[in-house]
Amino acid sequence: MSAPTSPIVEAAPRGILIVDLGTQYAQLIARRVREARVWCEIAPPHRALERAKDMDLAGIILSGGPASVYAEDAPEVPVELLELGVPVLGICYGLQWMCQTLGGQVNPADSREFGRASIRIENPTGVLDSIDGHTVVWMSHGDQVASIPTGFEVYASTETCPFAVIGDPARNFWGLQFHPEVTHSVRGREVIENFLVRVCAAPADWRPGSIVDREVRAVREQVGEDGEVVLGLSGGVDSSVAAVILQHAIGDRLHCVFVDNGLLRHGEREAVETLFGGHFHMDLTVVDARKEFLDALAGVSDPETKRKVIGKVFVDVFKREATRFENANFLGQGTLYPDVIESIAAHGGSTAVIKSHHNVGGLPEDLEMDLVEPLRELFKDEVREIGRHLGLGSPVVDRQPFPGPGLAVRILGEITEERCELLRRADHITTSEIEKAGEDKGLWQYFAVLLPTKSVGVMGDQRTYEDACCLRVVSSEDAMTADWAYLPQELLARISNRIINEVRGINRVVLDITSKPPGTIEWE
Repeated sequence: MSAPTSPIVEAAPRGILIVDLGTQYAQLIARRVREARVWCEIAPPHRALERAKDMDLAGIILSGGPASVYAEDAPEVPVELLELGVPVLGICYGLQWMCQTLGGQVNPADSREFGRASIRIENPTGVLDSIDGHTVVWMSHGDQVASIPTGFEVYASTETCPFAVIGDPARNFWGLQFHPEVTHSVRGREVIENFLVRVCAAPADWRPGSIVDREVRAVREQVGEDGEVVLGLSGGVDSSVAAVILQHAIGDRLHCVFVDNGLLRHGEREAVETLFGGHFHMDLTVVDARKEFLDALAGVSDPETKRKVIGKVFVDVFKREATRFENANFLGQGTLYPDVIESIAAHGGSTAVIKSHHNVGGLPEDLEMDLVEPLRELFKDEVREIGRHLGLGSPVVDRQPFPGPGLAVRILGEITEERCELLRRADHITTSEIEKAGEDKGLWQYFAVLLPTKSVGVMGDQRTYEDACCLRVVSSEDAMTADWAYLPQELLARISNRIINEVRGINRVVLDITSKPPGTIEWE
């Protein structure tokens, strides 16, 4: 494969650079900025100055992080960021770095603050504009500022943190000891919006129509007048939105390939054929590779091995199909910005990587195609919003996330055709009952898991010894954290009753009430 070329795009809108200093909340900060309709990018410290100079920069946000500013392994932030003449907001570690760099002092706190705290607003201007009295914020720090640099003033404090919010309005430098990006900070979004709108005067012009227009122009410029694109279409929201954007850009020069791996949910193949082949009239190739995948998975029970096997077979199948399009020199992917951020982190950024992403890297070396990724600068909620703008219906746009390996990571133990069918039927009952009851609103994911455990049951005065299945229902904003959701007892009883009565081979249904952390959303 030739080295992937960087997409040729027009200049990004005027926006904010977020410097990731090691926090797991960098993406959350970016989402809050994007929710305010302001463009932003995330960069690790060693790339921050370069990105800042390349951007049409309205302001900089320095994130929090786990390090101490006086530690030897503290992130090395370019001090030149403070010399660019744009407003800067430091959050937690970002505040402490800015204070120490500009002549203040940071020490271990006499009283650490972790969790909710009440701050007293002493000057409701700047980033605290129209926020007065007391408000609840989320603190997470063991160090704190002991003295502030010349030019800074105190805007808010707590009983144990005298410099909870500080600012230097002459240079437009602002600092928060708390985390405004998390929902626990009651008026945190207002604080961020004050920085964006009142301090930075950033334009709120990042909207679905403008995003689509920009990405369509970028695809046309990259692909050219004669280029063709092959896209692996899964039917999920990411690949679906990417497909429609690509179709808007190049029409029938887009070739979509849908691979039925035998690990799909109920009715997925038929839904993709109807929507994209029928309604959108796309050039769609459906490949029945069920036997190929299930044969390769025979005897495999280790979760990571499952993923590797499925990934390899998918690449083999997709490569075989893609090479049929002799004039297609481009490979379309539904890569999202979080995938890009975490992959960059894996190659030298600050934030630890929790898992790899199948959309970034891992492509066969001899597939001589350049990448086209129209969603690579977008977050999931933005992709959903764009999907609605493009006319994709709720069944696609609001579809719950589905793992790349499909049902394979929801079947604990060995994968067989029979076990796939058992879970497919149990999962369909689960999802359809939750949606019919209207309880899916506000849920992030809701699905069934097939356990590698049999249990004794009694049905019709006869002993049974069959599989157990588990219901997993969670609420979340971004999948970084999640809480288990408790459905009405009547609904749970109906789901359990239907699964046991209608799915021969399952005689017990249990409920997973584990939050993330300490658990994960998926079981494997």
